[in-house]
Amino acid sequence: MPPYLRLGSIPRKRHIAHPNVPGFKAEGIYYEEVVTVAGFSRAYSIVYHLRPPTRVVRIEPAGTERIEVVDEPVLRHHHLKTGSIPRSGDPITGRLPILGNDDVILSRCRPAEPQAELFRNADADEIVFVHSGRGALHTHFGPLPFRALDYVVIPRCTTYRLEFEPGSHPDLLVIEASGVVSLPARYLNPDGQIRLGAPYSERDFHGPTRVEVVDHEQETTVLVKDGRRLSRYTLANHPFDVVGWDGMLYPYTFNAEDFEPITGTVHQPPPVQQTFDAPGFVVCTFAPRMLDTHPEAIKVPYAHSNVQSDEVLYYVKGRFGSRRGVEESSFTLHPRGIPHGPHPGTIAASRDMTRTDELAVMVDTFRPLRLTRQALDLDDPNYPLSWMD
Repeated sequence: MPPYLRLGSIPRKRHIAHPNVPGFKAEGIYYEEVVTVAGFSRAYSIVYHLRPPTRVVRIEPAGTERIEVVDEPVLRHHHLKTGSIPRSGDPITGRLPILGNDDVILSRCRPAEPQAELFRNADADEIVFVHSGRGALHTHFGPLPFRALDYVVIPRCTTYRLEFEPGSHPDLLVIEASGVVSLPARYLNPDGQIRLGAPYSERDFHGPTRVEVVDHEQETTVLVKDGRRLSRYTLANHPFDVVGWDGMLYPYTFNAEDFEPITGTVHQPPPVQQTFDAPGFVVCTFAPRMLDTHPEAIKVPYAHSNVQSDEVLYYVKGRFGSRRGVEESSFTLHPRGIPHGPHPGTIAASRDMTRTDELAVMVDTFRPLRLTRQALDLDDPNYPLSWMD
Protein backbone atom coordinates (compact mmCIF):
# COMPACT_ATOMS: atom_id res chain seq x y z
CA MET A 1 0.00 0.00 0.00
CA PRO A 2 1.16 3.61 -0.44
CA PRO A 3 2.44 5.61 2.54
CA TYR A 4 0.22 7.09 5.25
CA LEU A 5 -1.37 10.42 4.29
CA ARG A 6 -3.29 13.00 6.27
CA LEU A 7 -5.22 15.81 4.53
CA GLY A 8 -7.70 18.43 5.64
CA SER A 9 -9.48 18.55 8.99
CA ILE A 10 -9.58 15.47 11.22
CA PRO A 11 -10.00 15.07 15.01
CA ARG A 12 -7.07 14.26 17.29
CA LYS A 13 -8.23 10.63 17.80
CA ARG A 14 -10.17 8.08 15.80
CA HIS A 15 -13.91 7.63 16.43
CA ILE A 16 -14.42 10.72 18.57
CA ALA A 17 -16.67 13.68 17.75
CA HIS A 18 -15.32 16.07 15.13
CA PRO A 19 -17.31 19.30 15.64
CA ASN A 20 -18.18 21.15 12.47
CA VAL A 21 -17.89 24.85 11.86
CA PRO A 22 -20.98 27.06 12.38
CA GLY A 23 -23.39 27.34 9.50
CA PHE A 24 -23.76 23.72 8.38
CA LYS A 25 -27.14 22.13 8.91
CA ALA A 26 -25.99 18.99 10.62
CA GLU A 27 -25.89 17.42 14.08
CA GLY A 28 -22.93 19.49 15.12
CA ILE A 29 -20.27 17.04 13.87
CA TYR A 30 -18.67 15.88 10.67
CA TYR A 31 -19.65 12.31 9.77
CA GLU A 32 -16.99 9.62 9.99
CA GLU A 33 -16.71 6.90 7.33
CA VAL A 34 -14.17 4.09 7.74
CA VAL A 35 -13.02 2.60 4.40
CA THR A 36 -11.29 -0.77 4.83
CA VAL A 37 -9.67 -3.64 2.94
CA ALA A 38 -10.10 -7.34 3.83
CA GLY A 39 -12.71 -6.63 6.45
CA PHE A 40 -10.84 -4.69 9.11
CA SER A 41 -7.52 -6.54 8.83
CA ARG A 42 -5.63 -4.59 6.15
CA ALA A 43 -5.16 -0.97 5.02
CA TYR A 44 -7.85 1.58 5.81
CA SER A 45 -8.63 5.29 5.68
CA ILE A 46 -11.02 7.35 7.81
CA VAL A 47 -12.97 10.04 6.00
CA TYR A 48 -15.02 12.93 7.46
CA HIS A 49 -18.13 14.12 5.54
CA LEU A 50 -20.35 17.17 5.87
CA ARG A 51 -23.36 14.84 5.70
CA PRO A 52 -23.88 11.11 6.28
CA PRO A 53 -22.59 9.16 3.25
CA THR A 54 -25.61 6.84 3.48
CA ARG A 55 -28.35 9.21 2.26
CA VAL A 56 -29.84 7.30 -0.70
CA VAL A 57 -32.88 8.70 -2.51
CA ARG A 58 -33.37 6.03 -5.19
CA ILE A 59 -31.86 2.76 -6.39
CA GLU A 60 -32.55 1.39 -9.86
CA PRO A 61 -31.09 -1.24 -12.16
CA ALA A 62 -28.72 0.09 -14.81
CA GLY A 63 -28.21 -3.01 -16.93
CA THR A 64 -25.46 -5.57 -17.18
CA GLU A 65 -21.93 -5.28 -18.48
CA ARG A 66 -21.56 -7.76 -21.32
CA ILE A 67 -18.27 -9.60 -21.64
CA GLU A 68 -18.51 -12.41 -24.16
CA VAL A 69 -15.52 -14.71 -23.83
CA VAL A 70 -14.95 -17.26 -26.57
CA ASP A 71 -13.93 -20.91 -26.56
CA GLU A 72 -11.04 -21.22 -28.96
CA PRO A 73 -10.60 -24.48 -30.90
CA VAL A 74 -6.78 -24.40 -30.53
CA LEU A 75 -4.14 -23.17 -28.10
CA ARG A 76 -2.08 -20.50 -29.86
CA HIS A 77 -0.30 -17.16 -29.62
CA HIS A 78 -2.23 -13.99 -30.44
CA HIS A 79 -1.39 -10.53 -31.71
CA LEU A 80 -4.27 -8.10 -31.10
CA LYS A 81 -4.05 -4.69 -32.78
CA THR A 82 -6.01 -2.08 -30.85
CA GLY A 83 -4.42 1.19 -31.96
CA SER A 84 -7.18 2.05 -34.40
CA ILE A 85 -10.25 1.01 -32.44
CA PRO A 86 -12.83 3.79 -32.80
CA ARG A 87 -13.39 6.28 -30.03
CA SER A 88 -16.57 5.47 -28.16
CA GLY A 89 -18.45 6.39 -25.02
CA ASP A 90 -16.77 7.91 -21.98
CA PRO A 91 -13.96 6.64 -19.69
CA ILE A 92 -16.42 4.12 -18.20
CA THR A 93 -18.93 3.21 -20.92
CA GLY A 94 -16.27 3.22 -23.66
CA ARG A 95 -14.25 0.33 -22.23
CA LEU A 96 -13.67 -2.53 -24.67
CA PRO A 97 -12.82 -5.80 -22.86
CA ILE A 98 -10.02 -7.73 -24.58
CA LEU A 99 -8.87 -10.54 -22.26
CA GLY A 100 -9.98 -11.89 -18.91
CA ASN A 101 -10.37 -14.58 -16.30
CA ASP A 102 -11.73 -14.67 -12.75
CA ASP A 103 -8.74 -12.68 -11.45
CA VAL A 104 -8.33 -9.90 -13.99
CA ILE A 105 -9.99 -8.17 -16.95
CA LEU A 106 -7.92 -6.20 -19.46
CA SER A 107 -9.78 -3.53 -21.45
CA ARG A 108 -8.91 -0.76 -23.86
CA CYS A 109 -10.68 2.59 -23.75
CA ARG A 110 -10.49 5.45 -26.24
CA PRO A 111 -13.25 7.70 -24.92
CA ALA A 112 -15.07 10.11 -27.20
CA GLU A 113 -16.88 12.04 -24.46
CA PRO A 114 -16.35 13.27 -20.89
CA GLN A 115 -17.45 10.93 -18.10
CA ALA A 116 -21.20 11.29 -17.80
CA GLU A 117 -21.72 10.37 -14.14
CA LEU A 118 -19.79 9.28 -11.09
CA PHE A 119 -18.64 5.64 -11.07
CA ARG A 120 -17.85 3.14 -8.31
CA ASN A 121 -16.40 -0.32 -8.86
CA ALA A 122 -17.64 -2.37 -5.90
CA ASP A 123 -15.81 -5.58 -6.83
CA ALA A 124 -12.44 -4.69 -8.29
CA ASP A 125 -9.37 -2.57 -7.76
CA GLU A 126 -8.55 -0.75 -10.98
CA ILE A 127 -5.23 0.18 -12.57
CA VAL A 128 -5.82 2.72 -15.33
CA PHE A 129 -2.68 3.05 -17.46
CA VAL A 130 -2.74 6.38 -19.28
CA HIS A 131 -1.22 5.66 -22.69
CA SER A 132 -1.94 9.25 -23.67
CA GLY A 133 -3.81 12.15 -22.14
CA ARG A 134 -3.64 14.18 -18.97
CA GLY A 135 -6.15 15.39 -16.42
CA ALA A 136 -7.30 14.59 -12.90
CA LEU A 137 -9.04 11.79 -11.06
CA HIS A 138 -11.70 13.32 -8.81
CA THR A 139 -12.69 11.38 -5.69
CA HIS A 140 -13.76 12.15 -2.14
CA PHE A 141 -10.04 11.93 -1.24
CA GLY A 142 -9.43 15.06 -3.35
CA PRO A 143 -8.23 15.68 -6.91
CA LEU A 144 -5.36 13.53 -8.17
CA PRO A 145 -3.55 14.88 -11.26
CA PHE A 146 -2.32 12.38 -13.83
CA ARG A 147 -0.34 12.52 -17.05
CA ALA A 148 0.68 10.27 -19.92
CA LEU A 149 2.36 7.00 -18.87
CA ASP A 150 0.89 7.15 -15.36
CA TYR A 151 -0.53 4.09 -13.69
CA VAL A 152 -3.57 5.41 -11.79
CA VAL A 153 -4.40 2.92 -9.03
CA ILE A 154 -8.01 3.20 -7.80
CA PRO A 155 -9.03 1.05 -4.80
CA ARG A 156 -12.39 -0.69 -5.03
CA CYS A 157 -15.40 1.23 -3.73
CA THR A 158 -13.80 4.57 -4.58
CA THR A 159 -16.42 6.81 -6.21
CA TYR A 160 -14.69 8.72 -8.98
CA ARG A 161 -14.74 10.78 -12.15
CA LEU A 162 -11.88 10.75 -14.68
CA GLU A 163 -11.58 14.23 -16.16
CA PHE A 164 -9.26 14.88 -19.11
CA GLU A 165 -7.89 18.21 -20.22
CA PRO A 166 -9.35 19.45 -23.53
CA GLY A 167 -7.39 18.25 -26.54
CA SER A 168 -5.39 15.64 -24.59
CA HIS A 169 -6.72 12.65 -26.64
CA PRO A 170 -7.19 10.10 -23.84
CA ASP A 171 -6.12 6.54 -24.61
CA LEU A 172 -6.27 4.00 -21.78
CA LEU A 173 -5.44 0.45 -20.76
CA VAL A 174 -7.71 -0.60 -17.88
CA ILE A 175 -6.78 -3.50 -15.59
CA GLU A 176 -9.53 -4.69 -13.21
CA ALA A 177 -8.32 -6.87 -10.34
CA SER A 178 -10.72 -9.04 -8.35
CA GLY A 179 -8.09 -9.07 -5.56
CA VAL A 180 -6.24 -6.23 -3.87
CA VAL A 181 -3.53 -4.45 -5.87
CA SER A 182 -0.38 -3.89 -3.81
CA LEU A 183 3.38 -3.53 -4.10
CA PRO A 184 5.38 -6.78 -4.21
CA ALA A 185 6.19 -7.93 -0.67
CA ARG A 186 9.83 -8.52 -1.57
CA TYR A 187 10.24 -4.78 -2.22
CA LEU A 188 9.33 -3.93 1.39
CA ASN A 189 11.54 -4.17 4.45
CA PRO A 190 10.15 -5.51 7.78
CA ASP A 191 9.25 -1.94 8.76
CA GLY A 192 7.01 -1.50 5.71
CA GLN A 193 9.34 0.88 3.88
CA ILE A 194 10.32 0.26 0.26
CA ARG A 195 13.76 -1.34 0.31
CA LEU A 196 16.87 0.33 -1.03
CA GLY A 197 17.54 -1.48 -4.31
CA ALA A 198 13.86 -1.78 -5.28
CA PRO A 199 13.05 -0.31 -8.72
CA TYR A 200 11.21 2.65 -7.16
CA SER A 201 10.74 4.46 -3.85
CA GLU A 202 7.99 6.24 -1.95
CA ARG A 203 8.98 9.46 -3.73
CA ASP A 204 7.71 7.99 -7.01
CA PHE A 205 4.15 7.44 -5.75
CA HIS A 206 1.77 10.38 -5.70
CA GLY A 207 -1.53 10.64 -3.83
CA PRO A 208 -3.90 13.59 -3.48
CA THR A 209 -2.35 16.70 -1.93
CA ARG A 210 -5.51 18.53 -0.87
CA VAL A 211 -9.16 17.98 -0.17
CA GLU A 212 -11.73 19.70 -2.38
CA VAL A 213 -15.02 19.96 -0.51
CA VAL A 214 -18.08 19.72 -2.77
CA ASP A 215 -20.92 21.15 -0.67
CA HIS A 216 -23.89 20.42 -2.95
CA GLU A 217 -27.20 19.47 -1.35
CA GLN A 218 -28.60 18.15 -4.62
CA GLU A 219 -29.38 14.73 -6.00
CA THR A 220 -26.31 13.07 -7.52
CA THR A 221 -26.19 9.75 -9.36
CA VAL A 222 -23.47 7.13 -9.01
CA LEU A 223 -23.15 4.16 -11.37
CA VAL A 224 -22.11 1.16 -9.26
CA LYS A 225 -20.61 -1.99 -10.78
CA ASP A 226 -20.47 -5.29 -8.89
CA GLY A 227 -19.42 -8.18 -11.10
CA ARG A 228 -21.39 -7.76 -14.32
CA ARG A 229 -24.34 -6.04 -12.63
CA LEU A 230 -24.78 -2.28 -12.89
CA SER A 231 -26.90 -0.27 -10.44
CA ARG A 232 -27.65 3.44 -10.34
CA TYR A 233 -27.73 5.02 -6.89
CA THR A 234 -29.17 8.50 -6.50
CA LEU A 235 -27.74 10.19 -3.42
CA ALA A 236 -29.29 13.16 -1.65
CA ASN A 237 -26.06 15.15 -1.96
CA HIS A 238 -22.75 15.07 -3.79
CA PRO A 239 -20.53 12.39 -2.14
CA PHE A 240 -17.32 14.45 -2.36
CA ASP A 241 -18.33 16.51 0.69
CA VAL A 242 -15.18 15.53 2.60
CA VAL A 243 -13.38 17.99 4.89
CA GLY A 244 -10.48 15.69 5.78
CA TRP A 245 -9.18 12.14 5.95
CA ASP A 246 -6.17 10.06 6.90
CA GLY A 247 -4.94 6.55 6.25
CA MET A 248 -3.21 4.29 3.75
CA LEU A 249 -6.09 3.47 1.41
CA TYR A 250 -6.49 6.05 -1.37
CA PRO A 251 -5.92 6.41 -5.12
CA TYR A 252 -2.39 7.16 -6.28
CA THR A 253 -0.27 7.44 -9.41
CA PHE A 254 3.05 5.98 -10.48
CA ASN A 255 4.64 6.98 -13.77
CA ALA A 256 6.22 4.25 -15.90
CA GLU A 257 9.19 6.50 -16.65
CA ASP A 258 10.00 6.57 -12.92
CA PHE A 259 10.58 2.80 -12.92
CA GLU A 260 14.29 2.06 -12.37
CA PRO A 261 15.15 -1.04 -14.44
CA ILE A 262 17.45 -3.64 -12.93
CA THR A 263 20.00 -4.81 -15.51
CA GLY A 264 22.96 -7.16 -15.54
CA THR A 265 25.80 -8.46 -17.64
CA VAL A 266 23.34 -10.97 -19.13
CA HIS A 267 19.57 -10.92 -19.63
CA GLN A 268 17.51 -10.61 -16.46
CA PRO A 269 14.20 -12.51 -16.07
CA PRO A 270 10.88 -10.62 -16.21
CA PRO A 271 10.25 -10.62 -12.41
CA VAL A 272 12.88 -7.86 -12.06
CA GLN A 273 10.41 -5.65 -13.97
CA GLN A 274 7.51 -6.31 -11.58
CA THR A 275 5.63 -3.17 -10.57
CA PHE A 276 2.39 -4.32 -8.90
CA ASP A 277 1.15 -7.51 -7.32
CA ALA A 278 -2.39 -8.92 -7.06
CA PRO A 279 -3.90 -12.34 -6.39
CA GLY A 280 -3.70 -14.32 -9.62
CA PHE A 281 -1.47 -11.98 -11.63
CA VAL A 282 1.39 -9.47 -11.64
CA VAL A 283 1.99 -6.25 -13.57
CA CYS A 284 5.47 -5.49 -14.91
CA THR A 285 6.94 -2.40 -16.59
CA PHE A 286 9.41 -2.91 -19.43
CA ALA A 287 11.00 0.53 -19.34
CA PRO A 288 13.80 2.03 -21.44
CA ARG A 289 17.08 0.65 -20.09
CA MET A 290 20.69 -0.26 -20.74
CA LEU A 291 21.14 -3.66 -22.35
CA ASP A 292 23.33 -6.51 -21.13
CA THR A 293 27.04 -5.71 -20.98
CA HIS A 294 28.69 -9.14 -21.25
CA PRO A 295 30.62 -9.29 -24.55
CA GLU A 296 28.84 -12.51 -25.50
CA ALA A 297 25.41 -11.58 -24.15
CA ILE A 298 22.25 -12.30 -26.14
CA LYS A 299 20.48 -8.96 -25.77
CA VAL A 300 16.93 -10.06 -26.47
CA PRO A 301 14.88 -12.41 -24.26
CA TYR A 302 15.61 -16.11 -24.56
CA ALA A 303 12.95 -18.54 -25.77
CA HIS A 304 10.61 -19.40 -22.94
CA SER A 305 7.97 -22.05 -22.29
CA ASN A 306 5.23 -20.63 -20.09
CA VAL A 307 4.62 -23.52 -17.73
CA GLN A 308 2.11 -22.02 -15.33
CA SER A 309 1.21 -18.57 -16.64
CA ASP A 310 -0.20 -16.67 -19.58
CA GLU A 311 1.89 -13.68 -20.64
CA VAL A 312 0.37 -10.49 -22.05
CA LEU A 313 2.43 -7.58 -23.35
CA TYR A 314 0.82 -4.24 -24.16
CA TYR A 315 3.18 -2.21 -26.35
CA VAL A 316 3.26 1.47 -25.49
CA LYS A 317 6.10 3.09 -27.45
CA GLY A 318 9.61 2.62 -28.79
CA ARG A 319 11.26 -0.09 -30.87
CA PHE A 320 10.44 -3.58 -29.62
CA GLY A 321 13.71 -5.42 -30.07
CA SER A 322 12.51 -9.02 -29.82
CA ARG A 323 9.37 -8.61 -31.94
CA ARG A 324 8.75 -7.72 -35.57
CA GLY A 325 5.38 -6.51 -36.78
CA VAL A 326 4.01 -5.38 -33.46
CA GLU A 327 2.98 -1.77 -33.21
CA GLU A 328 2.00 0.78 -30.61
CA SER A 329 -1.18 -0.32 -28.76
CA SER A 330 -0.74 -3.97 -29.79
CA PHE A 331 -1.29 -6.80 -27.32
CA THR A 332 0.56 -10.09 -27.62
CA LEU A 333 -0.73 -13.10 -25.73
CA HIS A 334 1.71 -15.97 -25.22
CA PRO A 335 -0.26 -18.64 -23.34
CA ARG A 336 0.87 -21.46 -21.11
CA GLY A 337 2.01 -24.72 -22.66
CA ILE A 338 3.79 -23.51 -25.81
CA PRO A 339 7.15 -21.71 -26.16
CA HIS A 340 7.69 -18.21 -27.46
CA GLY A 341 10.84 -16.19 -28.02
CA PRO A 342 12.59 -13.59 -30.16
CA HIS A 343 11.63 -13.37 -33.79
CA PRO A 344 14.15 -14.53 -36.42
CA GLY A 345 16.86 -11.95 -37.05
CA THR A 346 16.32 -9.99 -33.85
CA ILE A 347 19.20 -11.67 -32.02
CA ALA A 348 21.72 -10.62 -34.64
CA ALA A 349 20.16 -7.17 -34.96
CA SER A 350 20.56 -6.54 -31.23
CA ARG A 351 24.23 -7.51 -31.07
CA ASP A 352 25.63 -3.98 -31.28
CA MET A 353 22.84 -2.28 -29.35
CA THR A 354 23.64 -0.84 -25.93
CA ARG A 355 20.22 0.48 -24.96
CA THR A 356 16.54 -0.12 -25.71
CA ASP A 357 13.91 2.62 -25.82
CA GLU A 358 10.94 0.25 -25.63
CA LEU A 359 8.14 0.78 -23.11
CA ALA A 360 5.57 -1.95 -22.52
CA VAL A 361 3.20 -3.09 -19.80
CA MET A 362 3.22 -6.82 -19.07
CA VAL A 363 0.51 -8.75 -17.24
CA ASP A 364 1.33 -12.35 -16.28
CA THR A 365 -1.62 -14.38 -15.05
CA PHE A 366 -1.47 -17.68 -13.17
CA ARG A 367 -4.76 -18.92 -14.60
CA PRO A 368 -5.56 -19.09 -18.32
CA LEU A 369 -6.83 -15.97 -20.04
CA ARG A 370 -9.68 -16.02 -22.52
CA LEU A 371 -10.26 -13.70 -25.45
CA THR A 372 -13.47 -11.74 -25.79
CA ARG A 373 -15.54 -11.82 -28.93
CA GLN A 374 -14.50 -8.22 -29.61
CA ALA A 375 -10.83 -9.24 -29.41
CA LEU A 376 -11.26 -11.79 -32.21
CA ASP A 377 -11.90 -8.93 -34.63
CA LEU A 378 -8.51 -7.44 -33.73
CA ASP A 379 -6.47 -10.64 -34.04
CA ASP A 380 -3.70 -11.30 -36.58
CA PRO A 381 -4.29 -14.95 -37.57
CA ASN A 382 -0.76 -15.30 -38.98
CA TYR A 383 1.03 -14.33 -35.78
CA PRO A 384 1.55 -17.94 -34.53
CA LEU A 385 3.50 -18.64 -37.75
CA SER A 386 5.66 -15.50 -37.61
CA TRP A 387 8.70 -17.34 -36.21
CA MET A 388 9.11 -19.07 -39.60
CA ASP A 389 10.02 -15.87 -41.42
